[in-house]
Amino acid sequence: MLPFKYLSEDFKASIVVFLVALPLCLGISLASGAPLLSGIISGIIGGVVVGFFSNSQTSISGPAAGLTVIILDAIIKLGDFQSLTLAILIAGLIQIILGLFKVGKVGAYFPNAVIKGMLSAIGIILILKQIPHAVGFDQNFMGDEAFLQHDGGNTLSSISMSFKALHIGAIIISLLSISSMVLWDKLAKKILFFKLFPSALFAVLLGIILNQAVFSNFEVLSLAKEHLVSLPIDSGFSSFFASFHLPRWDEITNPLIFKVALTLAIVATLETLLSVEAVDKIDTHKRITDKNKEMIAQGAGNLFAGLVGGLPVTSVIVRSSAGITAGGRTKLTAILHGVWMLLAVVLIPRFLELIPLSSLASILILVGYKLCPPILFKQMAKKGKEQLIPFVVTILAILFTDLLVGITVGILVGFAFILKSNSSKAIVVVNESNDYLIRFVKDISFLQKPLMAKILSEIPENSNLVIDGSNHIYVDNDIIALIEEFMEVCEERKISYRIQKSSLAINEFFKG
Repeated sequence: MLPFKYLSEDFKASIVVFLVALPLCLGISLASGAPLLSGIISGIIGGVVVGFFSNSQTSISGPAAGLTVIILDAIIKLGDFQSLTLAILIAGLIQIILGLFKVGKVGAYFPNAVIKGMLSAIGIILILKQIPHAVGFDQNFMGDEAFLQHDGGNTLSSISMSFKALHIGAIIISLLSISSMVLWDKLAKKILFFKLFPSALFAVLLGIILNQAVFSNFEVLSLAKEHLVSLPIDSGFSSFFASFHLPRWDEITNPLIFKVALTLAIVATLETLLSVEAVDKIDTHKRITDKNKEMIAQGAGNLFAGLVGGLPVTSVIVRSSAGITAGGRTKLTAILHGVWMLLAVVLIPRFLELIPLSSLASILILVGYKLCPPILFKQMAKKGKEQLIPFVVTILAILFTDLLVGITVGILVGFAFILKSNSSKAIVVVNESNDYLIRFVKDISFLQKPLMAKILSEIPENSNLVIDGSNHIYVDNDIIALIEEFMEVCEERKISYRIQKSSLAINEFFKG
């Protein structure tokens, strides 16, 4: 049953998400070497199909920029796009199976600092990547997240080049769009009319009116076709359905199909789990998504995408955060954005082609700012270096590589701090004169072996030592072996020792 309780909020938010998703879908298709409409098809499926089955109220799915390289390589190796759609279909089945086996619980283990770092990095990337479009430099596709771009440049070089090719009309539209949205959202808190109408839609309409009615009289201001949305479709449902690409079932015996399918399933699943975990963090109502049900929903979406010629879908942070910041309350936001995309490309594609890319860039820049407010860095710094360093490392790694590589680096750094923190606090050493007490206050694993070896090596000769492991704590066999080795040299070092035991101790070594 669909949630209609917050229809007004979801309706407005869905329009904003639609405006954000449309150019991203087209850009990802272009970067993937796939038919341009395949991204739109996946955007519709990600909204309607995944949205219907999804357990998340805030996650919004569609084609993901993180899969473009994999898709491009797969099309080349498989020979055509229709073979790839068969692999996408199988990937969907794999995801459904993974969800049924409850693999989704892996998502709960991502460190909080890394998730916040990922959200901030996406916000910064949105701002950096949209600056060229905001000033009229539209050489790269919208939705690109990787530092190294398909044209051989990178995020920073693209910004540098954009300031050598400024377009006055695009800049005026961008500045007026951002200003109008900021002012509109402030007025929406006081005046009902502004609350009923999405600020992003006003910004888009403003851009269209300026370019068509005002700038058209001035050649230096008028935006050419390359600065506007471009759709590869004529009006009508028949034209839309004619663009579908059915899977090549005769390739079902090709082993490469299954290799590509497995790769897509794993990467899409990781991106989805990361995105859903991140979106749950920024959900103002703090709802928790069932990751296993979400994997099944994503699998259903990819199965359907493979059947009709779409790109692989994942949960996407940009769309999801746009929906949340626009006031979306339930998954109806996702479903409606898919419906608007279908109706728009079928009924009014020529009108959509009047939208300036600089207007859409302005919307994404504001979304990026809301994902990475400056105060967040101050908040993370107050939590200490154990939180701040993984947070910053994750941001930098994602900025200068891509989402998955950056997250991997961030998780490794995060876990390193967790292990260091646990190791340093698991063993307490108390010293008074020649008397020493070693007490285990947490479960002790092999990870504490270097620390334990250091502590034992620093016990001086002619000392009295008590090793207390009686507090119902697990102690790894590697630690026990280390203690036993130490006991063998105690007589030689003139150290008297006593093992504090208890009948409640978990480990046999400390039972007594």
